[in-house]
Amino acid sequence: MNRVTKICAVALPVVVFATATVSADVKTKDRSQFKLEGMLGRVVNMFGGKGAKEGYVGVSAVKGSRKVTMNDSTGQIIDLSEEKVYDLDVKKKTYTVTTFEEIRRRMREEEERAKKEAEKAEKEGNEPTQREPEKPAKEYEVDFDAKETGQKKQIAGYDTREVIVTVTVREKGKTLEDGGGMVMTSNEWLGPVIPELKELADFDLKYAKQLSVPDAVAAAEQLAAAIAMFPTMKAAMARAQKDSGKLQGTALETTTVFESVKSKEQLAQLQQQQQNSGGSGGIGGMLARKMMKKEEPKARGTIVTVHNEFLEVSKSVDASDVAIPADFKQKK
Repeated sequence: MNRVTKICAVALPVVVFATATVSADVKTKDRSQFKLEGMLGRVVNMFGGKGAKEGYVGVSAVKGSRKVTMNDSTGQIIDLSEEKVYDLDVKKKTYTVTTFEEIRRRMREEEERAKKEAEKAEKEGNEPTQREPEKPAKEYEVDFDAKETGQKKQIAGYDTREVIVTVTVREKGKTLEDGGGMVMTSNEWLGPVIPELKELADFDLKYAKQLSVPDAVAAAEQLAAAIAMFPTMKAAMARAQKDSGKLQGTALETTTVFESVKSKEQLAQLQQQQQNSGGSGGIGGMLARKMMKKEEPKARGTIVTVHNEFLEVSKSVDASDVAIPADFKQKK
């Protein structure tokens, strides 16, 4: 399973609504996709291959202190008691071993490198490569809404119902259309409460805690980049997590879309810029007008779409399901 996709599926409010944590085994087959829009998204799709475009299908299993994620080309086994991560190359039938301490060391080195680059850039009068957390200049209000659509379907052998969750982040005292902001829409298909599925998310949180990672979202580079550009995403995600308990059941399929909404003022400015650019003469002006016709300024624009669906869910896990295959050799 693609690393970024899996982290995002946990970090974003692809919510698993369950009861108190229990210690249980679970094995799932699922499909996940993380789609970043805009220029960065086009680059990811270009180099990400078929999986980036169509999503990744893989198997995940938790048994005791071990968790495995596996697809037809790569795999990973995390052992919390051993404090080791086994990365598998399925096609070459090899694996490498990395200790938690080595991962912590690399994280510290990367953090130190980023700080030095930022200091160097500031001395040279350039923009730092790593920005300080952006503080919104405006005050925002967050609205939460959940509606049952009445639609039903079976997913992974469970009866589910559709719920549309909408979280709106807008400038305080203004409507979304007037002041702009952010909209997060989650299309949830909720089945019965399945406590075992919560084990997958709980395991990732335990792993992050043992690594002393303060924010699991920060590990997903693409998502972190999106949040850096659109800080209001954090507010939307926090509100969704806070109010998720209002819905009963386990999300067996979720599609979450983040949209940026321009204010009337911002939209008017873009339209004016377009008109000014389109008025240029010569070949450059003709090309500009052609491009502008294709991309008219819009009030709303999609930033990120995350999809996750469970294809199979099993409560029976063998020790072999979370073990390194016998014919795999360690790569030194």
